[in-house]
Amino acid sequence: MKTILVTGATDGIGLETAKLLVAQGHTVLLHGRNADKLAATEAALSGQPGGGAVETYRADLSRMSEVEALATAVAARHSQLDVLINNAGVLKTPNVVTPDGLDVRFAVNTIAPYLLTRRLLPLMGNHGRVINLSSAAQAAVDPRALGRQTGMTDMDAYAQSKLALTMWSRHMAEALAPNGPVIVAVNPGSLLASKMVKEGFGVAGNDLAIGADILTRAALSDTFADASGKYFDNDSGSFSAPHPDGLDARKTQAVVSAIDEVLARIAK
Repeated sequence: MKTILVTGATDGIGLETAKLLVAQGHTVLLHGRNADKLAATEAALSGQPGGGAVETYRADLSRMSEVEALATAVAARHSQLDVLINNAGVLKTPNVVTPDGLDVRFAVNTIAPYLLTRRLLPLMGNHGRVINLSSAAQAAVDPRALGRQTGMTDMDAYAQSKLALTMWSRHMAEALAPNGPVIVAVNPGSLLASKMVKEGFGVAGNDLAIGADILTRAALSDTFADASGKYFDNDSGSFSAPHPDGLDARKTQAVVSAIDEVLARIAK
């Protein structure tokens, strides 16, 4: 059985994925922003016959100091982490500027998972997997937008943040090979019935089980064992090419450099 951290695990695809993993007997580390929702999720998932252990970790991923604290808390309790599922994401929110002065979509969707992954690498080695929640919505990234609030529309910021996530996934996978974990970006399926989809698009959405199933497969199945650096599009049900910029080494390096610069500035 494996130890698996799922961010954004109190609702939507993250919650459904956590349910599947616990039911299979894995130890699942549930992350959430709201302490009450975390407690309710822990109560709902704990104690299933044959089910795995459940732990909870509260952190606001729009604050890089809390991302650091989350990684420290996980490392304090575990010497090994088998899978990190960077599921937490933001599309629409009343407060688009974080305390660090960033657009919250870039902070939560791109920079926080990058920082969390970097901090947890010592627990993963080359045996682990990092599954990053990408999207079919991908747009060319302005690297300057990673470091400041830009006044973009919700959808533009979201689409850029998801391509930026996909870009650093491939870059990190290549940089760490063969000594790092498998790192894969996954579009879990378009317009699934999450709160994000309902608020962002005003539609009920498709069955969340579609997304939970592919995330579980990405985390555990042999199909993804040699997929580091790849992008899986669950709309087509296959590995695919992301937005063309996602395969452009120069543009990818600009995005990664921008993320590193943001983190260095915040750390001062």
